[in-house]
Amino acid sequence: MPTLPLPRSRAGERGRTALAGSREGQGPVRTDPVVRRRPGARAAHTALRAAHAAYESRFGHGFVICLDGVDPAESLDHVLAGLRTRLGHEPEKERLVAAEELRRLSLGRLARLVCGGGLSPAGP
Repeated sequence: MPTLPLPRSRAGERGRTALAGSREGQGPVRTDPVVRRRPGARAAHTALRAAHAAYESRFGHGFVICLDGVDPAESLDHVLAGLRTRLGHEPEKERLVAAEELRRLSLGRLARLVCGGGLSPAGP
């Protein structure tokens, strides 16, 4: 089976969190004001940056995760848990998991386009 290259990390891109992920097609996870006010949010973001750096170092590509259906208040915890779990994968297994996450992201975006909602959940 041929392998496809995975996207590179977006570290430093306009101050966004350095990971590829999506919540219903909204692009990279952002640190919105609600998340920043949560107790321990700074520590969680520090842990996120460290885990993402370890992931990219281990696998040679950015972390990708689909956050469709995840409560925005839970997204940071969900991403951290995913990173920690997937850091333990062997490279070939992680390649399959990352490809599945990309598939889920693509299918969600296509479904929203077909249903007339555009790429974002709010629609035009």
